[in-house]
Amino acid sequence: MRYTQLRQEERYQIYILKKIGQKQKEIADMLGRYKSTISREIRRNRGLRGRRPKQAHSFAEARHSAKVRPRIDNPTWQRIEALIRQEWRPEQITRRIEMEQGVRISHEWIYPSVYADRRSGGDLYRSLRCQKVRRKRYGAYDRRGAIPNAL
Repeated sequence: MRYTQLRQEERYQIYILKKIGQKQKEIADMLGRYKSTISREIRRNRGLRGRRPKQAHSFAEARHSAKVRPRIDNPTWQRIEALIRQEWRPEQITRRIEMEQGVRISHEWIYPSVYADRRSGGDLYRSLRCQKVRRKRYGAYDRRGAIPNAL
């Protein structure tokens, strides 16, 4: 099983199954979820009048929206974008933004935003000075000490 967030329909199913007296393990088996997911759902999303599925879903969405926020706010990103188009390096941009606005931004945060712009069809990446092929590297095994052509 791979973890995915509960849908609203599943929250209604948990509510009904709990009302008829099913145990958490049985509910988890019926829904194809881990029992810890069901336990956490019941524990976290309880209001003053008990656990209700609509309220539970709104609690979960509120928690999710509180977590998801961009690292760089929109006015700052517009300034960064203007500087990138003037062919400034992200390292230079971070220092400039800190001097101008007093906001500290890592230059490493800028690159994913530029590449996300590229994936959505933008051309901001062409203004970067360094036009390297971006390659995600997974673990590389060590070749030191290996005897060449050894079997």
